[in-house]
Amino acid sequence: MRRAVCPGSYDPATNGHLDIIERAASLFDEVVVAVLINKKKQGLFTVEERLDMLSEVTARLPNVRVDSWHGLLVDYCRAHGIAAIAKGLRSVSDFDYELQMAQMNRELSGVETLLMSNNPAYSFLSSSLVKEVATYGGDVSDMVPAVVRERLRAKLA
Repeated sequence: MRRAVCPGSYDPATNGHLDIIERAASLFDEVVVAVLINKKKQGLFTVEERLDMLSEVTARLPNVRVDSWHGLLVDYCRAHGIAAIAKGLRSVSDFDYELQMAQMNRELSGVETLLMSNNPAYSFLSSSLVKEVATYGGDVSDMVPAVVRERLRAKLA
């Protein structure tokens, strides 16, 4: 079985994230969307809230499951029999960072990284920008799935 992980903080998940997850799901038998647990960082949403939203927006993808992890991603991959990491690239600066991570992950564990260029419609999207726009009452309808938009409204009300 060909398995991949799509790691991230997903605070919150955007349409750009969902695009990469869907595309990875078309390439692999199973895709795990893994939410990073970083106890040093305070997110807008709890890890449980992020897992819940991701489960809802990926429910129509039968080969996608949602999980969380802390520590090294390659350790998660080893523990779960995952041979590939699938990540999206928005810009050249993303490439520089992700290439270094891909090389380190391969050196540490042999896990390969698939770097996918994002849909140009989402090239400007980031969770941080979505949160900022939503905080000031901006319309994020075209940037996030409906469930995320509603949770943002409720959280920021």
